[in-house]
Amino acid sequence: MALNPVASLNLETAVVSSQTPAFDKLRANGVWDESTAAGLKAAGAMDRETPLLFACQGETLLGVLHTAETATELGVVIVVGGPQYRAGSGRQYVLLARRLAAVGFPVLRFDVRGMGDSTGEPRGFQALDADIRAALDCFFAHAPGLRRVGLWGLCGAAAAVLFYAHQDSRVQGLVLLNPWVYSQQGAAKTRLKHYYRQRLCSPDLWRKLLSFRFDFADSWQSWLGFLKQATAKTARDAVAVEPPLADRLRACLARFQQPVLLILSGRDLTASEFKDVVQADAGWRGLLNRPDVTRLELAAADHTFSSALWRDQVAAWTVGWLKALG
Repeated sequence: MALNPVASLNLETAVVSSQTPAFDKLRANGVWDESTAAGLKAAGAMDRETPLLFACQGETLLGVLHTAETATELGVVIVVGGPQYRAGSGRQYVLLARRLAAVGFPVLRFDVRGMGDSTGEPRGFQALDADIRAALDCFFAHAPGLRRVGLWGLCGAAAAVLFYAHQDSRVQGLVLLNPWVYSQQGAAKTRLKHYYRQRLCSPDLWRKLLSFRFDFADSWQSWLGFLKQATAKTARDAVAVEPPLADRLRACLARFQQPVLLILSGRDLTASEFKDVVQADAGWRGLLNRPDVTRLELAAADHTFSSALWRDQVAAWTVGWLKALG
């Protein structure tokens, strides 16, 4: 498969040769022109970051390869989940990839089908196996000396890499951040248990109460709605019922016999739901107690680790864990 290198802006604007039809939409949107490409080359922006086009089931995906001056045989593929593209929230994935490459770990981050600059229709995190496999094939084709990879995913992407990892022997580790184990009942229980308790300690709530601006009727209806969802009996189809997401992910983790780094936020309902699932499930607890599973938590952090302090801590933990893998 012939892959086409393209240039990349520092601020994550992809540019591409005018001979590349897959990026007609970039030119049409005024993102690319030949003078921009020439300027980037002169400025050295392509030195260690090389965007690549690669195929996935008839569609064209765009990834950015970060090479290291002295690369190890272990690399990282950053998988993106949800309505997000390769740069990440607050350019988190750009900064993480550069941090990892600076200490010797080559990185590929990419847009899955239907997201960012990749073609095709958007698909859910449960249908990304082909995208991840295509990204790994591209990575190994363009990173000399690469022998094994770790997959890095946040939220839905953490679920996506769990679904995929046990199928590919090239994957030798996982970094999972705030894994998505959503169920309607579980999310309602989590909100009742965590959100409303935290809300009682919120200065904003008490300011509204004291200024008579609190909407009691709306809040009461909202609370009752979550209570109804949390206590509802789960409907079971008489013919065939797909197991809950958390159960399927647990089965995938059981089949993946390689090191795992789990990072959780302290102020995130997605992470709270995951912790509640683990607390209630002996199978999950047993898996997370494996000696090759490292569990870390940033108590003050939100879902995307949005502050520089939290983002840098996640990067430092990731670097330390990768170095321990050898």
